[in-house]
Amino acid sequence: MGQARAEGTGGYDEFVAARWSALFHLARLLCAGDRYRAEDLLQEALVKLWFAWPKVADEAPEAYVRKVMARAAARSARRRWWGERPVETLPDLAHTGDESAAVVERSRLEAALAQLPPRQRAAVVLRYYQDLPEKQVAEVLGCPLGTARSHASRGVARLRQILADVIEPVG
Repeated sequence: MGQARAEGTGGYDEFVAARWSALFHLARLLCAGDRYRAEDLLQEALVKLWFAWPKVADEAPEAYVRKVMARAAARSARRRWWGERPVETLPDLAHTGDESAAVVERSRLEAALAQLPPRQRAAVVLRYYQDLPEKQVAEVLGCPLGTARSHASRGVARLRQILADVIEPVG
């Protein structure tokens, strides 16, 4: 890497430092709450951004990262093996004390998002969490506008069904 490359990446570090938290949260949502896959996804997207930085720095670097992450998440979800083995029941989690209602609700939503197919999950996250217009969601997903609308609509309907089916414990 020569001097020319170093000069072409001006602002990259500042962009990453400023947007890391929001991009990581997006990655977690795209990976159905899996922190480690989200870290890998964001790392992969930021490496691609670094190479493309001279071209996208003045335009829309965050949109570029969103597109890379959404497409990579959809691709990785199609893989058959992640090295994980499903179990019948989850182990007991340590009680962390008094949790706020917001954390509980966010966890419920992340668990519900995890049950959506990857394209629907990406459409819902991009449209309603990232608040992107439908046209931009379609562009990020690389599909026609009608397909993006359909993914988002079906995803929201499925989320409503999943969240309505959850029976809260009494007492």
